[in-house]
Amino acid sequence: MLSVLVIAVAVGLALAFMPRTEGRDSLLRVIFGLQELLFTLIRALLFILPIGILAFAGQLSSQIEAGVIVGSLGKYVAVVVTGNLLQFFVVLPLFLLARRINPLRVLKGMFPALAVALFSKSSAGTLPVTLASAEQNLRLDRRVTRFVLPICTTINMNGCAAFILVTSLYLMQNAGIAITGGMMAVWVVVAVIAAVGNAGVPMGCYFLTLSLMSSLNVPVDLMGVILPVYAIIDMIETAVNVASDSCVATMTDHDLKGKLPPAESDEPGTPVPQAA
Repeated sequence: MLSVLVIAVAVGLALAFMPRTEGRDSLLRVIFGLQELLFTLIRALLFILPIGILAFAGQLSSQIEAGVIVGSLGKYVAVVVTGNLLQFFVVLPLFLLARRINPLRVLKGMFPALAVALFSKSSAGTLPVTLASAEQNLRLDRRVTRFVLPICTTINMNGCAAFILVTSLYLMQNAGIAITGGMMAVWVVVAVIAAVGNAGVPMGCYFLTLSLMSSLNVPVDLMGVILPVYAIIDMIETAVNVASDSCVATMTDHDLKGKLPPAESDEPGTPVPQAA
């Protein structure tokens, strides 16, 4: 997974610095066509996924005692949810307070985006609402939001990183692999890097973690048990991701206040958009 991420970054940078030739445009059209093909396959997979879940859960329940799974699964879910809530209510407000920004004002202004993220489970799908909330409710500079928020939607995946870390350690521990302090520190870095490559779509973290564990030959049977409760985890993760994106945009706007040249919308006589 990490090698794929490195190759993807290298290819992306090469495409960005390539001269605008006919060959480059043709290559980009092929890449966009492959992207549409993959999205079509993913939609088909999600369509038949309930049948696979039912069969997978039935096979797993015949092999593992229910009491052991229920007890460990409850602790696992508690750790994942607590980690995300700590980020939302403690870590992100501390970053804002360090720059003397009122966290409650940011939370109130971004509430529409957080609500959409919670129920859509897609930070990419929430991006238009995130942009509108940041620009209309928080009055952030449009040049900042249009640059920062799309990038954060792709690489700023706090909730996903927490899920990858906890789930990977949970699967390895149940597979009999000894977890040491050094290994946990390494997996913190791995989870953060892997989250950068996650797509801002529903269940993106789940499939990313599944492929990561499969590449390490770690048994992934327990992923079938996690799947029924992942919908709730995914909702919380997406809200945390969007909240983190909003905080980054707010702090960037705060740091650049007075340093950017006046925008056209800042000229005298230009009406200021009203909050929704």
